[in-house]
Amino acid sequence: MNSRIKTYPPQTVICRENEVEYVFYMILEGDFEVTKTINNSETRLLKSLTAGDFFGEMALIHNAPRAATVRSKTNVIVLELDKDGFNRVLKRSPSIAMAMVSEISNRLRQNDQMAIEDLRLRASELADAYQRLAEQDLACREFLTIVAHELRRPLMVAGGYLQVLQKGMVTGDDLDSKINTIARNIDQITTLVNDILFLQEIELVLPEFDAVNMVKIAEVVVRKYEGKAETRHVTVQVKIDHNIPDAKGDARSLERALTALVDNAIKYSPPNGMVEIRLTTQADRVLITVEDHGIGIAPDILPRIFDRFFHVDKNGDELYGGLGIGLSITRQVIQQHKGSLDVESEPGKGSTFTMSLLKWQPLN
Repeated sequence: MNSRIKTYPPQTVICRENEVEYVFYMILEGDFEVTKTINNSETRLLKSLTAGDFFGEMALIHNAPRAATVRSKTNVIVLELDKDGFNRVLKRSPSIAMAMVSEISNRLRQNDQMAIEDLRLRASELADAYQRLAEQDLACREFLTIVAHELRRPLMVAGGYLQVLQKGMVTGDDLDSKINTIARNIDQITTLVNDILFLQEIELVLPEFDAVNMVKIAEVVVRKYEGKAETRHVTVQVKIDHNIPDAKGDARSLERALTALVDNAIKYSPPNGMVEIRLTTQADRVLITVEDHGIGIAPDILPRIFDRFFHVDKNGDELYGGLGIGLSITRQVIQQHKGSLDVESEPGKGSTFTMSLLKWQPLN
């Protein structure tokens, strides 16, 4: 026998896309749905079939895998024909053969349209990927230019003063001043190089987490930036709630993260401005907030501030240095700690960054 009548319950897959089988189906009772996977991810409904419709002929004619998935929506009854039976029906019934030709033409047209749409989608994705690569290439070249500039300035200053000292042209109190200037510029170079290396390192090595006293971390960072704040005439205040618990994390990484936020807050604050660091708790979290009342962040660039190498280099007549990796470091660190980093900002009124970290839970 080359034919058989079969009954299937709802949600039965009769044909599965990309599978190879040689059976033709005529629907006697019930409803089906035909779906196809587009762009390797989206499942699209092509059509619904009911009594009197047929499917499966394309695989038999082309000796090819199934082009779509056919699933029963209700209880169904179908007449199934294998390849030999299907060929005999076509030879003996011209009306069925004509109907088959018409249906195949329609399906080929639909397949062509889907193929064109799939190609358009892939072309769009390729264009987006090319655009991202071009932007990354531009950012990389800009980064190298900025690195060269940021390194050249302190190197030239330190090198110039070293030559003066080597020639014995400076003595007395002026000598101490020049040595301090050299030390300050070398510190800038060291900080710059360490930031670049740290950004690479935290992508490769996940640190072991311990109990971290964020109050002490905040105090260390504030002491580190006393000189810069004083130079810019910015006041830094620390407000700490009672009994702040330890956070779960890596002390070195978290100090870097907070350092970047405080550095930015001081840099973008106006003269006689104020930066406030607040430590609070919320449920199972330790919150560290850094707020300034400086230039703020425009809404159109707010989504980009955590991108590597992105930074605001000018506001009015004031120029700002830096590589634009501080906030990127902060985001990377917080992501590694399974925390969150939120920002609120309004141009001309300042910015508020909040790090949320898990509380340390000692093992029992």
